[in-house]
Amino acid sequence: MRVLVMHRVPDAFVRYARNLDHIRHQVTYVSVPERAATLPADVPARRVERPGTGDTAAEVIAAVSDLPRPDLVVALSEYDLLPAARVREALDVPGPRVADVLPTRDKVVMKTAVAAAGLRTPRYAPLARALAHGVEWTGRSVLKPLAGASSEGITTYPTPDAALAAVRDGSARVDVDDFEIEEFVEGPITHIDGAVTAGRPLAVVASRYLGTCLGYAQGAPLGSVQTDTPPATVDFTLACLRAVGITDGPFHLEAVETPQGPVFLEVGARVGGADVADSFELATGVHLPSVQLRLLTGESAWVPEPPATDPDARYGWFVVPGHTLGSTHCRIDGEKTFRDDPVVHRWVQRAPHEPVTAALTYADADIPLAGVVGPAPTPVLERFLTGLFASVTVEPAKDPR
Repeated sequence: MRVLVMHRVPDAFVRYARNLDHIRHQVTYVSVPERAATLPADVPARRVERPGTGDTAAEVIAAVSDLPRPDLVVALSEYDLLPAARVREALDVPGPRVADVLPTRDKVVMKTAVAAAGLRTPRYAPLARALAHGVEWTGRSVLKPLAGASSEGITTYPTPDAALAAVRDGSARVDVDDFEIEEFVEGPITHIDGAVTAGRPLAVVASRYLGTCLGYAQGAPLGSVQTDTPPATVDFTLACLRAVGITDGPFHLEAVETPQGPVFLEVGARVGGADVADSFELATGVHLPSVQLRLLTGESAWVPEPPATDPDARYGWFVVPGHTLGSTHCRIDGEKTFRDDPVVHRWVQRAPHEPVTAALTYADADIPLAGVVGPAPTPVLERFLTGLFASVTVEPAKDPR
């Protein structure tokens, strides 16, 4: 089989050599130059560059125009799911088309499908419709890109009228056709991760955020800790997946916990970001990117037996951002007490001479501070992360070289 991989996610995360038979398949990786170093090194494969400055789908199609048509297009990053669908359509390759991908990328299409299945969602409307006809709620509201990621481009307002006024007067710089307005639902946010095959769960783990993705985008720390995953949570999750058509592969679902039960926020047909995959593997023995790649290539999901650990031994992760510093280097203070705590499984910290990226990212290697914690009971992990977030400071610094 000829396999075209739209490369963005590093090999260290995906483990291509372990999960993709490069002898049996003819594999072509299409990558931008700055990500070439994260390709698998010792596998027989064709490596093709694309500029990375224009439309992703158009660049990939141009890059492989002289090659035989692939039998499979693989895209593992949420940023590439829609472009991969367009590549499949243009090259007439089997697999999900744009219409198949929209319920897991377009937030209006997504919530419409989930609400039609009888599940609770925030009230919402396409922004163009809201500007023309108003909305049916009066409380705190959010403007969101329809296909956004990592809470980029999200803004909150005390009322929908305030949000719509900001669009009309230009203070909210948005593309009306690419945004929605959504009711802000109060409550702790849970993310539920796992994988399914033929609609059946391989493994499901619920976690509770400490901080929010929006807060992280604005410069605050973020983390999560694993919690109980009762049957009701699994049932809710599977109902959401059925509604949007996720039947095979990994998923990352977010919901608000309310006294009346969970309220769906969004779901992706992908592995969660930050160190969700590592925490999940530590708790279950299941490496979600491996499951995803193996299912895409028609292999068995190969789910090992879960590790023999105390059921109260949970894991979590944390990230401290640097994209709002306005500096390529940073100074970190207040972390020493936490760094040597026995609850720390992995600690990744920028040295004074190491740069941080100006882009919004959860990648350990590009931000001031990140890590994985556990195993420990959920309350222990929550206390640790709460103390860490309250004590650690990150400030801009000059390049010491």
